[in-house]
Amino acid sequence: MSINFETTRRKLLAGIGATAFLPYSHLLMAAENKMRGALMILSTPYTDQDEVDYEDLAKEVAFCAQCGVQGLVWPQNSSEQRYLSMEERIKGFEVLAEANRHTGMVLVFGVQAEDTEGMLEYAKKAESLNPDGMIAIPPTTANSLEDIRNYYRALCEITDKPIFVQTSGGPDIELTIDFLVDLAQELPQCGYIKEEYGRVHERMLALQQYQPDPIRSVFGATLGRGWLYEMRIGTDGVMTGGAMYGDVYAKLWELHQAGEEDALRDCYSRLLLIQNLDNLIPGVRLYVMQMRGVFKTTKSRRGNYSFSPQQISEINYRFDALKPYIVT
Repeated sequence: MSINFETTRRKLLAGIGATAFLPYSHLLMAAENKMRGALMILSTPYTDQDEVDYEDLAKEVAFCAQCGVQGLVWPQNSSEQRYLSMEERIKGFEVLAEANRHTGMVLVFGVQAEDTEGMLEYAKKAESLNPDGMIAIPPTTANSLEDIRNYYRALCEITDKPIFVQTSGGPDIELTIDFLVDLAQELPQCGYIKEEYGRVHERMLALQQYQPDPIRSVFGATLGRGWLYEMRIGTDGVMTGGAMYGDVYAKLWELHQAGEEDALRDCYSRLLLIQNLDNLIPGVRLYVMQMRGVFKTTKSRRGNYSFSPQQISEINYRFDALKPYIVT
């Protein structure tokens, strides 16, 4: 089911014009925003022949729906997007649009490319499939903030849907707070920020001063390792590669929304316990995807992974701690 997002500042202001004088009008504006919660960047599955496994990609959608997450994002760096061909990315768009048609989860397509021309090819295809939003890492070929601004201007000619601006992963140019705010004022679609640059939490707090207009949402990333603090300081969600723990991320958001702070801290602590294995056992996340019956293989284009009996024992030991929060 496609959610009809309100995406332009003009429409937003028109919709609340009658109540704009009220001291709580900003709360009404915030209530319109559906881009909140746990948005999982999907992992990309592969066959034993190193081809993208589109059957398992669709299965990952069904798994995330069972987990109760608010949305899906693909492909980003957690999806190995740099290792995917244009044809693979476009076919993935098609598979995901169909698989997500009736789930109720928002769907965000990653349309970034090294330059504006490449990004527009992805964006036009994405727009034809009517996702709920898009995300674009700044182009690596940009030499200035003005180049980056023109890249997003071009994207906004293609879509009036929400566009997440990712503050890392592009050229070595800081997307300053002033730039992000000014960009969102000019291009209301760009009021959605995935914040990953520098002193992240200081920047998140600075961006909050401009919410809900022109900044609509501020999301964290980094596998959710800072999400407890980010929820408590008022950010809008997490967008990260965590589908294998999707039910845990969904539960974290549920507990936060319910104000159950003790359970929230416990759940978060258990997630960190297994996340600690990322640096100790390469490929652990793909192993968990296979263990949970989502992927057939642990294949990756980043490298080949194998797991010793000791490593498997440790993964299972730590995964067991998550079971009070596992729903599938």
